[in-house]
Amino acid sequence: MGTNPEVDFLHKMASRMASADPLQEVLSQIVDFAASVVSCDSCFLYALEDGDLILRASKNAHPDVIDRLKLRLGQGITGWVAEHRQPVAVALNASQDPRFQLFKDLPEDKFEAFLSVPVMCRGRVVGVINLQNRDPHEYTEREIKLISTIGFLVGAEIEMARLESENSHLSEKLETRKLVERAKGILQRELRITEEEAYLTIQRQSRQRRKSMKEVAEATPNVTVRYGCGLEDFTQDGEGVTVQACTEAICLPPAELVAGE
Repeated sequence: MGTNPEVDFLHKMASRMASADPLQEVLSQIVDFAASVVSCDSCFLYALEDGDLILRASKNAHPDVIDRLKLRLGQGITGWVAEHRQPVAVALNASQDPRFQLFKDLPEDKFEAFLSVPVMCRGRVVGVINLQNRDPHEYTEREIKLISTIGFLVGAEIEMARLESENSHLSEKLETRKLVERAKGILQRELRITEEEAYLTIQRQSRQRRKSMKEVAEATPNVTVRYGCGLEDFTQDGEGVTVQACTEAICLPPAELVAGE
């Protein structure tokens, strides 16, 4: 029985959408898939975040600009597509299009053909997919529809993955805040200091130890309190607190937290 390209296309898309992958993996998969259904020399995927289009994935390696290159709505062909929510296909001399934005650092700026389509979710733009060809290329109606379909189908997936990423980040922040609040309470009780002083103590230890506030806060229940300035350092080795010579003199306030290493 012969294969139907459109059915294969939809099956692959459904399989990608059914997987619960991290956001960056989802974006990379979308780029790979778009480049596989329409022959091209470059494929970019921009995600709309906080009003800016940020380059999140690329067919070609661009570590210097991935996650750094930003466009405003309306800026360049990409920004125009996001703003007007409709595709743009340029078959020849794409850089001469009045909407084109030159970045200089990207070799794709010199490519001839340019196809840009919006990625949508419930009527909102959540990103843009760009395909480029080195040589002139007349994008067919079928190619434009295929990439547009990808944009419609993966929009919800991108939005869901983005929200999951945001929720994970928020959970991490809440967990850190909870640990810091607990650590502040311990320091206030043990050192008889104010809440602000307790927070500044944790913050200072975070900088000195080159550890995150969360790491310092987690260690607080197992720390030794040192008063004054001295040349001894306290470390936690799992068996208890040990004392060893400091490698350098550190001038500390009258009461200071020394986190377990």
